[in-house]
Amino acid sequence: MFENEIVDKMTMSRALTRITYEIIERHKGIDDIVLVGIKTRGIHLARRIAERLKQLEGIDVPVGELDITLYRDDNHEAKKEEPTINASNVPFAIENKEVILVDDVIFTGRTIRAALDAIMDIGRPDKISLAVLVDRGHRELPIRADYVGKNIPTAKSEQIIVAVEEVEGSDRILIRKNK
Repeated sequence: MFENEIVDKMTMSRALTRITYEIIERHKGIDDIVLVGIKTRGIHLARRIAERLKQLEGIDVPVGELDITLYRDDNHEAKKEEPTINASNVPFAIENKEVILVDDVIFTGRTIRAALDAIMDIGRPDKISLAVLVDRGHRELPIRADYVGKNIPTAKSEQIIVAVEEVEGSDRILIRKNK
């Protein structure tokens, strides 16, 4: 296998800032917005967006954590053992709010489908939007992101790996190619 860094820390930061500005531009105010990060890296990205929103707008946007393990449609195929459950933590009401789901990469759309099911089990928001750091294409479901940091076209055999400071110790995006 061959890995190549395609996005460095500065470019990744700019992409998140661009997403933040787009969120501000599309809303008359951000009072009714909540961010929900999809475990694992989506949570860290959601926190960063919330931090930037506070810097720019002076408003604390609530951030929740969503574990979609039990909602995935591929658990029965991928593993024979029981899935590990990390538990969601959405400590605020989502009714009458716009939930912005945040994830690192959108690929087939199956993770987002599972996240939509998980959110609807928590409550009924006014609207659900999607923010992703990377859109790599190859959708299997009719799902698209409302806010995209980077579009990175890939072959199906390639992988996009998002590293975040909070988990891997550095911010960068890699593409992994099979030789």
